[in-house]
Amino acid sequence: MISESSRGGLAGALREWRTRRRVSQLELALRAGTTQRHLSFIESGRSAPGRSMIIRLGEALEVPIRERNELLLAAGFAPAYPQTRLDDPRLAPIRTALERILYGHLPYPAVVVDRHGDLVSANTAFHALTAGVAPHLLVPPVNVPRVLLHPRGLAPRIVNLDEWAWHIIDSIQAESVRNPDDQLQCLAHELIDLVPPRPRASPYHLGFAVPLRLRTPDPADDRELTLITTLTHFGTAVDVTIAELRLEAFLPADQETSAMLAELLKR
Repeated sequence: MISESSRGGLAGALREWRTRRRVSQLELALRAGTTQRHLSFIESGRSAPGRSMIIRLGEALEVPIRERNELLLAAGFAPAYPQTRLDDPRLAPIRTALERILYGHLPYPAVVVDRHGDLVSANTAFHALTAGVAPHLLVPPVNVPRVLLHPRGLAPRIVNLDEWAWHIIDSIQAESVRNPDDQLQCLAHELIDLVPPRPRASPYHLGFAVPLRLRTPDPADDRELTLITTLTHFGTAVDVTIAELRLEAFLPADQETSAMLAELLKR
């Protein structure tokens, strides 16, 4: 039987997620296959939903599966989604797939990170791109946004740092609002203290994305790479670890950058 305290915790959490997603009770009820009256009773603590209903509500609200487990725990149920260590033998096919994807992006840099931007894996092109970064920034856990924006990381080589840094920080802050996470919020505040003030205008847009304009690693080679980034994730993952992985690729915005990346990889 679900206790009154557990029921109250679940009710408040569901209301908070629905408010955060800006979804009405009626819309959520329709998405989850229930009635607005039943949902109202759940959110007021007058009705105790079953395990399957909590899962449906979490799916309908696009709650990350880590937090869906927390909703289930708040209601007195066991978690529905496992969290497997990435080095577990059962995830060998996933690790193989990720390494193939990273290799397939060569000569373009690409990384796999977790929900906090901590490095899980990287291809050799990314290591070539980050040559000269201070060793302490490359001690695990390596946080990729920190490597990019730290004064002893790539920041001194980023031509449009004032613009691109805020693109990264805004993305982190938006994610921490959509899916609250204290570690992400702390990271955003840390990075804000490292970068220049937010610019009033953004003159470097390519028209469809904010580029990363980066000088090549060799100080004697004063050429500039123009990169755009893409993010990919496992859209149907039911394991917490896999669901939180992100593949970030740094792709050339022009032929000159493409040729320079190939050249850097051969050094």
